[in-house]
Amino acid sequence: MDDTGCGNTLDIHRPQTLRLVMDSLRYWVQEMHVDGFRFDLAAALGRARSEFDPHSLFLAAVGQDPVLSRVKLIAEPWDVGPGGYRVGDFPAGWSEWNGRYRDTVRDFWRATEGTLPDFATRLAGSSDLYGRGGRQPTASINFVTAHDGFTLADLVSYEHKHNLANGEDGRDGTDDNRSANNGVEGPTSDPGILALRARQRRNLLATLLLSQGVPMILGGDEMGRTQGGNNNAYCHDDPTSWIDWEAGRAEAGLTDFVARLCRLRREHPGFRRRGFLRGAPSRPDGIDDLDWLRPDGRPMTAEDWQVPYARAVMALLGGDGVGVDAPRDTPLALCINAWSEDLPFQVPALPGVAWSVVLDTSDPAAAARPLDASDAVAVGARSLMVARGEPA
Repeated sequence: MDDTGCGNTLDIHRPQTLRLVMDSLRYWVQEMHVDGFRFDLAAALGRARSEFDPHSLFLAAVGQDPVLSRVKLIAEPWDVGPGGYRVGDFPAGWSEWNGRYRDTVRDFWRATEGTLPDFATRLAGSSDLYGRGGRQPTASINFVTAHDGFTLADLVSYEHKHNLANGEDGRDGTDDNRSANNGVEGPTSDPGILALRARQRRNLLATLLLSQGVPMILGGDEMGRTQGGNNNAYCHDDPTSWIDWEAGRAEAGLTDFVARLCRLRREHPGFRRRGFLRGAPSRPDGIDDLDWLRPDGRPMTAEDWQVPYARAVMALLGGDGVGVDAPRDTPLALCINAWSEDLPFQVPALPGVAWSVVLDTSDPAAAARPLDASDAVAVGARSLMVARGEPA
């Protein structure tokens, strides 16, 4: 049976095959000092004859193994067999490439209607997928791009794959790219289109680095690597798939922005919690660990979430947590505007807190600046702004 799309699938249920796989993995850990594995098309490893089973022989064997159960285990949680899309179904101890995260974040920033509720769930760690069975936000490997599909630069520059060079008459590679060319297909010298594409790249990267869960960046995205619209370039050992370091140096501003995002994430444990946010008080003053607010600063209502064209929201992380899973941190406000126009956001006035803007995708090189909570702050069209609260 071909459940992988790559040929016959290894029958992991046969004892000799299972022993070969387990012995091989233990060898790589104990003798070669590998600290974890990412399993391609991992749903095939969990199939019990035909259907996926989270308690299959292989997954159960790894879970009880004194060596393998202690290393990083990352699943690409799908294959091409029947019922093969298994995001959220792997057992505790496993992390998964979160395809729901990828699709939702792409759709939100290209202004697909009705995506705001799911976008908020992905930003907060995907508790709907991983909040059961003892799993944590770290079970979600968040990503926007991977080795399959468009690079980040191509994601905002092409609406269709351009795969003729692959020799399959353009039949290979996915047609479900959830991309936007932002005005013209492929290369352009139009400064307005180039500026919008650059801002959308920053929006996608900022969302990725500031979401709960584990961020995964495709190598080269931090320096604008392109494959010329080819979304299945594995077969090319040529400039299509190589990293162009000279072109990368021209994207130093983007690389610096990614470094700022990494630093911001490292400095604030509120962006990398071990437990799921509950929307419940986590500070001595009763402020919640997470509140979802409208741009005017009022709490989001059930009706607000159901507005199909809603594209703006504020995520307020309370900081100063109490309890095992609540790291101490300063309050943080993520002001997210996927509209094509600037919007005023009202950051809430918290007792003893002075706000400052520390990141703005519409002005990536700007230094931190004070923010008066009594005044609304303009968040640029299609941009994301982060405000940090410090003791007043």
